[in-house]
Amino acid sequence: MHTIDLAYVGRGLHEELAAYIADQQDYYADEGVHVALRDGCTWDEERLRRGATIGLGRALLSRLTDGTPWVALNVNTHRPLFWFLARPGLTSLADLAGRRLAVHAPHTAPGCFARIVLRQAGLDPDRDLQTVVRPPGDYGLDLRALHDGSIDAAYVGSTMAPEAVAAEHGWQVLAWVGDHFQIPTVGVAVDPTHIPPDDPAVQAVVRAHRRALKVIREDPDTTVRHMQTFLGGQTAEEARAHYESFIAPYFTTDGQADLSIGATAITAVAAELGVPATVTAAEFYRAAATTP
Repeated sequence: MHTIDLAYVGRGLHEELAAYIADQQDYYADEGVHVALRDGCTWDEERLRRGATIGLGRALLSRLTDGTPWVALNVNTHRPLFWFLARPGLTSLADLAGRRLAVHAPHTAPGCFARIVLRQAGLDPDRDLQTVVRPPGDYGLDLRALHDGSIDAAYVGSTMAPEAVAAEHGWQVLAWVGDHFQIPTVGVAVDPTHIPPDDPAVQAVVRAHRRALKVIREDPDTTVRHMQTFLGGQTAEEARAHYESFIAPYFTTDGQADLSIGATAITAVAAELGVPATVTAAEFYRAAATTP
């Protein structure tokens, strides 16, 4: 049996769902690979690049900013699962002007995506609002800060169902990033310097994840059951509503990337980072790329 380290670099459904299902359904074993799922959230790039990674956004940023030659071999979705969640009285992203927003750092993938969306709404992230930068996590502290009013809004990920949390507390979901910015994101990527894309262990992981993606799209009951592991604070009905709104319509079944979306996203990300777009979509989303 082959072996490989596979690192996630964020938490929640966005990052972990396909790998979690592949593990729980024994698809890795079926494909002849032993996968060590690793928490790479705080790893530096040198350590991360010695195994496979789920975080395509971080891999793309690394390729653009420091030239690490990551390539994406499998894509789970083109719509990042991040939301802007706000206290009562705010109804649109434009209302964040002058407000306090908890958000990821600018040079992280989620933070970069947030800034792109804020600019689309006519806001300068550095001048038009007060940002409270914090690392990725379970966002529990953000919810406490929203309760006590020390922040006005938070940019949160998929460790919760934000629409259910908002309904419970009388808050507002200002925007889902996937409605405003698309990028082939989360899947499987490797640095060929250390692991060839055609390595048998890598290909076994890709096959296992594509089986998991079919479950996500074709087997709602199984998927929602696994989702509840991540959405412990939500009911089964809330988890299913979240699945039907954000997961089922948008996760791929074949792991392939839309190159036109990829090209537009790379241009936007490079512009936000202030670096040249030194890689094309076909080069980065290489082994699994297609055009519809």
